[in-house]
Amino acid sequence: MKRLIQLLTTMALATALFAPSAQAAFGLEKFDVTFTNTDSTPATQAGSHPFQMTTTVNFNKLGPNQPDGELKNGVFAQIEGIVADPTATPRCQTVDFLTKIPGVRNSLCPDSSALGYAATSLTLIEAYSPVFNLEPPPGVLLKLGFVAANTPVTIEIGLNDSPPYNGIARVTNIPQTSGVLDSYLTLWGSPGDTAHDPYRGNCVSSLQPVGSVPVIPSGPFPKPPSYGDCETNAPDLPFLTLPRTCQGALTTSYTVESWQGESESGSVLTHDDALPPGPIGMTGCAKLGFSPSIKAQPTSRASESASGLDFSLEVHDEGLSSPTGLANSDIRKTVVTLPEGVTVNPSSAEGLEVCSEADLGRETLKSLPGQGCPDASKLGTVEVLTPLLDEALYGSLFIAEPYRNPFDSLLALYVVIKSPKLGIIVKQAGKVEPDARTGQLVSTFDEIPQLPFSSFRLHFREGARSPLVTPPACGDYQTKAVLTPWAGGQPLTATSSFKLISGVGESACPSGGTPPFEPGFAAGTNNNNAASFSPFYMRLTRRDGDQDLTKFSAKLPPGMVAKLAGTSRCPEASIAQARERTGEGEGTLELASPSCPASSQIGRVMAGAGVGAVLTYVPGKVYLAGPYRGAPLSVVAIVPAVAGPFDVGAVVTRQALQIDPRTAEVTADGSASDPIPHILAGIPLKVRDIRVYVDKASFTLNPTSCEPFAVSSTLWGGGSDVFGSGDDSPLGLSSRFQAANCASLGFKPKLSLALKGGTKRGGHPALTGTYTPRPGEANLKGLALRLPRSAFLDQAHIRTICTRVQFAAKACPAGATYGQATAYSPLLEEPLSGPVILRSSNHNLPDFVADLHGLIDVEAVARIDSKKGGIRATFEDVPDAPLTKVVVRMQGSKKGLIVNSKNLCAAKNRATAQFDGQNGKRYTAKPVVGASCGKSGGAKRGAKG
Repeated sequence: MKRLIQLLTTMALATALFAPSAQAAFGLEKFDVTFTNTDSTPATQAGSHPFQMTTTVNFNKLGPNQPDGELKNGVFAQIEGIVADPTATPRCQTVDFLTKIPGVRNSLCPDSSALGYAATSLTLIEAYSPVFNLEPPPGVLLKLGFVAANTPVTIEIGLNDSPPYNGIARVTNIPQTSGVLDSYLTLWGSPGDTAHDPYRGNCVSSLQPVGSVPVIPSGPFPKPPSYGDCETNAPDLPFLTLPRTCQGALTTSYTVESWQGESESGSVLTHDDALPPGPIGMTGCAKLGFSPSIKAQPTSRASESASGLDFSLEVHDEGLSSPTGLANSDIRKTVVTLPEGVTVNPSSAEGLEVCSEADLGRETLKSLPGQGCPDASKLGTVEVLTPLLDEALYGSLFIAEPYRNPFDSLLALYVVIKSPKLGIIVKQAGKVEPDARTGQLVSTFDEIPQLPFSSFRLHFREGARSPLVTPPACGDYQTKAVLTPWAGGQPLTATSSFKLISGVGESACPSGGTPPFEPGFAAGTNNNNAASFSPFYMRLTRRDGDQDLTKFSAKLPPGMVAKLAGTSRCPEASIAQARERTGEGEGTLELASPSCPASSQIGRVMAGAGVGAVLTYVPGKVYLAGPYRGAPLSVVAIVPAVAGPFDVGAVVTRQALQIDPRTAEVTADGSASDPIPHILAGIPLKVRDIRVYVDKASFTLNPTSCEPFAVSSTLWGGGSDVFGSGDDSPLGLSSRFQAANCASLGFKPKLSLALKGGTKRGGHPALTGTYTPRPGEANLKGLALRLPRSAFLDQAHIRTICTRVQFAAKACPAGATYGQATAYSPLLEEPLSGPVILRSSNHNLPDFVADLHGLIDVEAVARIDSKKGGIRATFEDVPDAPLTKVVVRMQGSKKGLIVNSKNLCAAKNRATAQFDGQNGKRYTAKPVVGASCGKSGGAKRGAKG
């Protein structure tokens, strides 16, 4: 039973080797392909040139000499990895092939163009014919021809147009009257071998009636009768080379079609010569050489400059062209690592299109440029030299559609090589992986077709939008390639070095250490008319080769303020949502559906990234936000990182806004803000230009002082993790600013003073002061207010004084509060309010401080002294900010600081107020200090002056 099972298994295996996949009335009784040595044993040495290759095709028959159907077409897909050299013999012209000498020759093709012979059994005739290497028509790589029973038969051979790019042999439109029964086609591995002389060209020519000559003797390798020796004076070059890989049995498949419309497909595996045969693949891969080399050179020799790249793989393979030699292994996989510092150039994204998988599918031999992959997706060119062809092959390098490529990666490449003349088209995808920390590029091409070449040259384009950036420092750099052979064994590591010798613009080239840092800064309002609203503009720039911009602070000049009323704050949840928008399509989503509400947008930002003369600009939006890292307000720049075809999400940078409580100056605080992004998705941004436009209508307000000021900035520089972090020391820059037309602003504010209670001598009335400026006039800069001589400071009522340390710590004792103040401004929706505190000073008397709180904090400080026998409060350097009204209410009675020296109701009491405007104008007033005298004490004194 065990032997029976083994026998049945062997018979089943033999059936799988030779039988077609489906039986039909029309079809093949047997199909076989063998590769043999001179002793007829199977040729299995990988990379060798077999003595001959024989293809056997036996058709189903209805009876003796009667085929079951009439062959029209046949397509035969060869084993993967076998290659043929169309130039191994001279080619015969078609006119010579079709010219006969009746009774002498069926063709005038020279003997030197013979590649083998064919044995054909037709309905009435059995014949042997020489097989010639014919001049192929356009679109055909190799054309074979033989004459069977006065019928020319041609076989056109080319490469499959899809992986594994094996050879495809086609026989088309066989004459319907031929009646093919069986066919044996033998091709020689090395046609120049003298062993083939008896069967070469004119030495093989027989046309015999069926049965007259045993043309097809028994055995698997029929040989024709010979009519002598036909030598060749052509060079002895191999025509066939076996695959250079040892991975098991290989498949030859076929499809045949009849004139009656029937078809059949099947296949056969390479096998041994046992009975029954067993599957066998190539062997001896360890004997194959493998020594390719690489060369990689950027097209620019300058540091940190836009550059293309010339990369080549060179293979020296003597065995491929030696009849007795072994061809080297083909390259199965390449992993090329460019030097650290060679990174993707963001400038290349502008105007770049991508090649989708559908576009790649439209790349055919007949497609014109742009009909497949868009022209704008082309990054470079390809040139391939192979010893199997007498002309170079050319192609293009395209950038693949991000995330929709065979690797689902951000970066991928398509190489498309095609020759319409030779009928060759090869497409190869490669993955490009940038290091997330350094941007170093690693490109992997796997399952490279088993097609020998002597040189593969890849040229990335040059110019302003070159796809690469050279390292930032001069010196020697090394490219490494790990090359894996199809023959197996250990991968080979090849290297190539280049040297950067000059800097950008032929300047001195940095050779290490800390790169320079000389950024540019400009800022100001578009319209500098005093007290006018105007868009604000700020620009930061960096030169190629300088340290990266890592963070910045910007301080606005005094009086340049923003109208916060009417502008909402972007919620924290919305900012968090924007930060979570990372990866494929998230940047586009942010563009379509911004995270922050439109009511919180105060401007725009434009970031220019890249190296060279042309940058890629990416727009974003600037929003007002709430407290951040101890600051009362912040601004958030949300930039969808969508550049050309690339989308890596949204970039969120938040800047804390500090407001000086004494001067109201606004500072975007770099020390409490997010850093400027250095690298995204493994692509160093090389940010060179940041433009901020705060252009919300009626938002940024110019000062009312025309003193010369400046927008000042502090910038920090840094470098990549590979070439040092820079000195990280701040650099101060400024941009001059001065408002205009201040003299045209009016300045005549109002002040009302009123005392309530304690009108008699020795009384302690409460004081209420109301300051009211006129809209559109210059803002207050200073105020010196002297109360009437009737009012004295009662030092006995000074309970507690807040020290400066306590005040700074916001820990003033409750007893240090002597009143309340409220300030209203058109810039704010809610007023600022807070206690009036006595704080220690450097003078004889404590300072008067209105400690105001709200959306922002403000400290209004007045020095208290005595002038001409009256109490004087002097406010100096008041913030240049518009006010609607300021109300100060001081306590009275037992908590009152003011004591009357006489009865307030006896006569009018006037104060003296000297107002200084920010525009340099001065206004003096003598407002009446109102008192609550009542009817019995006389009429109530006026409170305004």
